Amino acid sequence: MEFRILGPVQIYDERSNVRIVPTGAKQRALLGALVVKAGQVVSADRLVDELWGEHPPANAANALQAHVARLRRLLPVSAPGSGEAHHEWLVTRPLGYVLRLGRSRTDAERFRLLTAEGSALAATDPARSADVLREALALWRGPALEGSEHGTICSAEASLLEEGRLVTLETLFEVCLRAGRFGEITGELEELTIRHPLRERFYELLMTALYRSGRQAEALGVYDRARRRLVYDLGLEPGPVLRGRMEAILHHHDPDAVREARSAAEPAADAGRSPWGSGPGLDVLDAVDAGGLPGADAGEAGVRLLREEIVRLRRHVERLSREQRELVSRFDRLTTARAAGL
Repeated sequence: MEFRILGPVQIYDERSNVRIVPTGAKQRALLGALVVKAGQVVSADRLVDELWGEHPPANAANALQAHVARLRRLLPVSAPGSGEAHHEWLVTRPLGYVLRLGRSRTDAERFRLLTAEGSALAATDPARSADVLREALALWRGPALEGSEHGTICSAEASLLEEGRLVTLETLFEVCLRAGRFGEITGELEELTIRHPLRERFYELLMTALYRSGRQAEALGVYDRARRRLVYDLGLEPGPVLRGRMEAILHHHDPDAVREARSAAEPAADAGRSPWGSGPGLDVLDAVDAGGLPGADAGEAGVRLLREEIVRLRRHVERLSREQRELVSRFDRLTTARAAGL
């Protein structure tokens, strides 16, 4: 048996491959709250509040008992592998009710275990870590406790689970970058920046993936889009981490990529190749930015083109800075006008 809350609330019976789905919002809310608090006594008063909020029926205690009785009829007769002729899932206690899982589990528990396993592999085996984290994320069938998240128990748990999902996504894309899977994650990250436009970490990961795929101009464009969205919605500039990533990309300096490339112990023949794709290595880019070039093989034409690119990108950043100052000035004028009642 698996009690599932990573999506609409349901029970999955592995023996018969049957999904048990409660009918009605109150039944879903009741099962969801009991699964969240599995193994703990949940008071009748708290369950009444979970199901009806500030508008309970006149006979709330009897109404709750009726919903509990219907839920009991949904649950299987015995727990798989329990060795018992009968397993009482939903038990009445003097102060309320408790859902006993026995040897069964929840999909949220599986998600946390897989996430922990994948995170532990991140440093030593990023490719395997990514596979495990994707397995964890595949457990999600929709928003956590979908259709049951109106009460305080389910809404609080849904928020925690959603934050855990987003953090797991961030960890997944971090290890994908370590594993050199730059191109395959840009589409997913692009979609996440649209769904979560105020979460700076997704912008940073997308910028890094684009840059390491040899798409520097697009990476800087992502920063521009993030900055405009943050200023417009929050009146805030990007944080130091996102700004630092932009500056690193602008100056062709990605210490994380250098460290990962070295730890991968690539063949000596590839030592002069940039970890972001084709083109000059980091030593060439850094030397050009400083006004020199180690060795004489690069050629004056290549040096000139690289210098022109650096100048163009710096002008782009200067233009962005001017736009930023104009936006801040405009915001200040609007704030002053509103305060004056204009």
